[in-house]
Amino acid sequence: MELDIPTRFERDWDRTVEDAPLRFAVVGLGGFARNTALPAIADSDYCETTAVVSGSPEKADRVADEFDAAYALTYDEYADGVGADAYDAVYVVTPNALHLPHVETAAELEKDVLCEKPLEATADRAERLVAVCEDAGVSLMTAYRMQTARSVRWVRRLIDDGVVGDPVQVHGEFSFRLLEQGGPDQWRIDSDLAGGGALMDIGVYPMNTARYVLDADPVAVRATSHATQPAFDGVDEHVAFQLEFPDAVTASCTASFNAASASRFAVTGTEGRIVVDSIFGVDDERRITVETDGGRTVVDAAAPNEVTEEFDYFATAVLTEMDLEPDGRHGLTDVRTAEAVYESSETGTRVEL
Repeated sequence: MELDIPTRFERDWDRTVEDAPLRFAVVGLGGFARNTALPAIADSDYCETTAVVSGSPEKADRVADEFDAAYALTYDEYADGVGADAYDAVYVVTPNALHLPHVETAAELEKDVLCEKPLEATADRAERLVAVCEDAGVSLMTAYRMQTARSVRWVRRLIDDGVVGDPVQVHGEFSFRLLEQGGPDQWRIDSDLAGGGALMDIGVYPMNTARYVLDADPVAVRATSHATQPAFDGVDEHVAFQLEFPDAVTASCTASFNAASASRFAVTGTEGRIVVDSIFGVDDERRITVETDGGRTVVDAAAPNEVTEEFDYFATAVLTEMDLEPDGRHGLTDVRTAEAVYESSETGTRVEL
């Protein structure tokens, strides 16, 4: 099969958006919100930030000034609906276990929701989060930026088109040294706030990307996880898991908070192989290698920032009634799968989903 190599990766979902911008309240002003999400909204085609929400009034004021937001709100003010007429949608980017109450507020205010992954710290809370949005009739998208990245969407099309034949095995790895980026007191290794460790923060990337490119959900899991350093007491420092998909397809995934940096994803099929080096980081420069009987092709996949793409995709879906993926139930599947990973690791058994 002849490989169609794009000279430039385009949005395959783009359409005319007449009612832009979609106005956002950004709930949670940690490092990712300030350094990545808010600049991405500022650079977007169809979005703007009109309110920011923090537990610190001083931080909210400072960030509102920096990004020209009309409202700087505390969490209590947001919950009381202060300034609600100034925004159309809510982006929730707090620690995992705090997503539910902020989404409940958004649903009560009839605001559409873009919620960071994973949806919540437990499957029960994630299920409640999804239900409250469905009951209120508001859109809910799980913020898996990989699914809006132009290069990753191209990889999925290659697989859908049968370029590598039938998928057989997927491999994904994501790791870095977390403690070099903030010390031992960060919420990502607080089990109450995060729901886990490496799996809940970065292991969900290869997990969800496997589901996305295969367009399938896992039916069973086998896993192991462990921690060796005191800072990771009570959470997984390292995790390895194998997902079983229909038709005997497997995905082998690893994640670590205390290993050399790795960010790689590969799909092996009956007739070829696709490897993406440096895939999961926000600023990764992706190199896609496609190997088939017809030869080997390497593509340096320069494309716009996928966080900006994510916000524009969400805005397009909301403003044009385009089908929205990944929705809340898609995100709920990952939280349930993550709980099965932990169960398998604890029991040493295969867990069916």
